[in-house]
Amino acid sequence: MKLLTENSGKTIAEKILSEHSSNKSVSPGEFIEADIDLVMVHEQIGGRIHKEYEKLELDKVWDPDKIFFILDHWVPAPSIEAAKMHQDCRKFAKKYKFKHDIGMDKGICHQVLPELGFARPGMLIVGSDSHTTTYGAFNCFSTGIGATDVSVVFATGKLWFMVPETQKFSLKGQLREKVMSKDLILQIIRDLSIGGAEYKSMEFHGDGVKSLSIDSRMTVSNMVVEAGAKSGIFIPDNKIVEWLKGRSISNYKLTMPDDNAVYIEEFNYDLSQIVPVVAKPPSPDNVVPVSELPEIKIDQAFLGSCTNGRLEDLRQAAQILKNKKIHPDVRLIVIPASQENYLKAIREG
Repeated sequence: MKLLTENSGKTIAEKILSEHSSNKSVSPGEFIEADIDLVMVHEQIGGRIHKEYEKLELDKVWDPDKIFFILDHWVPAPSIEAAKMHQDCRKFAKKYKFKHDIGMDKGICHQVLPELGFARPGMLIVGSDSHTTTYGAFNCFSTGIGATDVSVVFATGKLWFMVPETQKFSLKGQLREKVMSKDLILQIIRDLSIGGAEYKSMEFHGDGVKSLSIDSRMTVSNMVVEAGAKSGIFIPDNKIVEWLKGRSISNYKLTMPDDNAVYIEEFNYDLSQIVPVVAKPPSPDNVVPVSELPEIKIDQAFLGSCTNGRLEDLRQAAQILKNKKIHPDVRLIVIPASQENYLKAIREG
């Protein structure tokens, strides 16, 4: 670890927070007030946010164009209580004239938001869900916040942060066949433990990053929160540029760390040495190689979620299951992370 001096450079997290703060040169441990570019909200509007916001007795939100609202956790509503929550969500969104009311047919928030072009390099994004860290795959600083903090953002467009220290993860090589980025991030979580990155920004570097698809990077950034991280940000490269170009997105600023940036810790991973692993109950850091597990009878398997319902996950599953049948005693549930992924999967057969 290098020592912080007056001439020290900035990490990606420090640069983005500096750009969004009145103090243009923030340092780890410093408390700042930052301007928010976008806030993502889902069912929590109907659960807690609307109650907290009503306490403020305000008749508007700071900027209805910077709120991304989607229903995705209980779709369709499985109970009277969930239906009532959806109703409260819609009333709130209508009352405060949200411009980006995505509804409930597009998919999971963390997949849909980037697909629609709302996650761009250099942005500061917060969301009412812990896995809002996902957008770090797009060179953003993004993190989850609670209902009270969302209410503050709705009212002011600002939020306080303590500038996090940054851990540097240097990746080299590439993953072997049938090894996924989920295996990589689970290995990292095992090495760090579930509190090993608490309130830190995890920054991903190296030639190994170039070998990871955007889907793979989203999985890694999504799961950094399981190690306690505040954010998980990837170095930008041409894959991000091409991904954004494919969605006609050009208004953004790639954020690179300085060469003399200071990191609290540095870790090195050879992707070619990562093996398939699984996290066993009761904790995501209770990780073991699949090869060490005994045969375990299962009743149900699930492919989906905000972590692993993307196209490359569906492709991998299709490859494994090709010319095979699901055992009659097992129920296999497959839920693509978004409508876009579902339609692409159908077109690929």
